[in-house]
Amino acid sequence: MSYVIVLDFGAQYNHLIARRVREARIFCEVLPGDTPGHEILSKKPDALILSGGPASVFAPDAPSMDESLLSQGIPVLGICYGMQLMTRLLGGQVEPATKREYGRTFMERQGEGPLLRNIPKDSTVWMSHGDAVLREPEGFQVIATTSTTPIAAMANPTRNLWAVQYHPEVHHTPEGQQMLRNFLYDIAHLTPDWDPKDRVEEGVRQIQSAVGTGRALVALSGGVDSAVAAALAHRAIGDRLTAVLIDHGLMREGEIEEVVAAFPDLDLRVEHADQQFLEALNGVRDPEAKRKIIGREFIRAFERARELVGPVAHLIQGTVYPDVIESGGGKGSTIKSHHNVGGMPEDADFTIVEPLRWFFKDEVRELGTALGLPDTIVWRQPFPGPGLAVRIVGEVTPEALMMVRQADLIIRQEVRRAGLEREIWQAFAVLLDVRSVGVMGDGRTYGKPIVIRAVESQDGMTADWVRLGPDLLERMAARVVGEVPGVNRVVYDITSKPPGTIEWE
Repeated sequence: MSYVIVLDFGAQYNHLIARRVREARIFCEVLPGDTPGHEILSKKPDALILSGGPASVFAPDAPSMDESLLSQGIPVLGICYGMQLMTRLLGGQVEPATKREYGRTFMERQGEGPLLRNIPKDSTVWMSHGDAVLREPEGFQVIATTSTTPIAAMANPTRNLWAVQYHPEVHHTPEGQQMLRNFLYDIAHLTPDWDPKDRVEEGVRQIQSAVGTGRALVALSGGVDSAVAAALAHRAIGDRLTAVLIDHGLMREGEIEEVVAAFPDLDLRVEHADQQFLEALNGVRDPEAKRKIIGREFIRAFERARELVGPVAHLIQGTVYPDVIESGGGKGSTIKSHHNVGGMPEDADFTIVEPLRWFFKDEVRELGTALGLPDTIVWRQPFPGPGLAVRIVGEVTPEALMMVRQADLIIRQEVRRAGLEREIWQAFAVLLDVRSVGVMGDGRTYGKPIVIRAVESQDGMTADWVRLGPDLLERMAARVVGEVPGVNRVVYDITSKPPGTIEWE
């Protein structure tokens, strides 16, 4: 199987590179940039990609790499910081840019080399850099420029070294995927042989190896990630599996009943823990604190559930790659701690098994289809593990939960009525902890606003806001204000990811 290693130098969205490589049906793994060269070579990668990063190559603690990897004949692609690092290690000149580039930039291709083949001579790319390459290393040729960056891309075909200053992984670079395909197919000569559906038996074997002859619990929320993890686990260990659904009081309207009905063949236990969670969240306003509390209370609830099942050492979770990425680790910064990753308490008395840890959301859906799960589960909109707690900006109270739960139901009903469920990645409500003056029935109100959030995405790592029609937005707003007590204003979030996240907390 073709295999690419992405060396991570710290930018949060570097892992989008891995996502784009997977889109080209090539398997890849992300490793820290300072991984020893002998360790990388022992994995026999077919190509290396050096990612971007927030640091300057001039900083005393600037991330670096084993320089010997640049002389092995392995095809290497440097991106942004990766290009600057390659330049500095090979004797070129990098300096602070006289004019920094951030955002969309017009790039002009020079010549007809393989890296930029089939890309227009003039194209749009996404730049984000404060340093720039002013002189390429010996043996390199400049293959693209911009109005402010004289070396926007460079290549040394003899040494199989290639580099671009821009970010091909983001959707703001329309021809970015074409460039990556050029590198993978035409330069590294890789075969697109990665298919998530083929990983079903591998996931089954992983669970069997981890659990052995014992029993296991699987955390089931009803979302596609936990559902696929449960289906894999059921195939792996059969009736030695017990699914546990934690009712933390933060679910959507009718969700507990829907999940129970969707899994009639599983040994499914519902652990009612709403009071436990709400008491733990009482007075807490910080979003990171909320997530860590919820992570802790999840484990405590699973520990209680285990007492009813018997001796169980393993907890199977539907942790997916975006959860791991956004929770930080390595040199990446933490965007938000997911309750099943960064929010996990250190004293968790379980061996955690994560068969989906290396998969992106759309790959998990492919696995679900291969496992025979119904479309109602496979294509269910993602719902965060911390539930409505992270859709309430501020303190989680029974009143706030009631407001956001009712508003969320209205939004989902209207999306379904409009026939947009499969077109929208997520559509939901957010309750803000501010008040605004309104007028209802000729009287003054001082209520809270609801934010409607609707995004389209493939994997949750990047997202664009959905251009919902005005009639649909008007119906949503009218129903929310008319049916949800305490709400007197509705607004629509038109922020993409990045710079925002999909969830507000």
